[in-house]
Amino acid sequence: MTTPDLITADLVDLGLDAADKQTAIRGLAQRLVDAGRVTDLDLFLKDVAAREEQMATGLEGGIGIPHCRSAAVTAPTLAFGRSDAGIDFGAPDGPAKLIFLIAAPEGGGSEHLKVLAALARRLVRAEFKQHLLDATDADALAEYIRQEVA
Repeated sequence: MTTPDLITADLVDLGLDAADKQTAIRGLAQRLVDAGRVTDLDLFLKDVAAREEQMATGLEGGIGIPHCRSAAVTAPTLAFGRSDAGIDFGAPDGPAKLIFLIAAPEGGGSEHLKVLAALARRLVRAEFKQHLLDATDADALAEYIRQEVA
């Protein structure tokens, strides 16, 4: 059995319309459910919320990276949403326009930490962030993120 791609076009929302992080996370999580990557939306949202309570997942530069391990996750997965208005994820410099939801299986070891680390390294690069901000095609963007984070 092959491992599904970390991110696919159906897990990309270039017009994430959400007033707050709970709504944003729910919208991206629903994409994970629709793609068969999450089996129980409520359990997954509860696990993400528990992680959010430990520490804000907003990073400087307009980035939010909510993440968790959950029994509801079937494969390590990354969903991406871009918010023109920005959503507060608790970063010191203000709202996030680029949101990555990282979902890891409960017994998945350190897989999601590798994704988190690879993503964090890319997000300090201006050209990576600019590519995410300028993208107009979900397929091309999913491929770009896969290439960069793999």
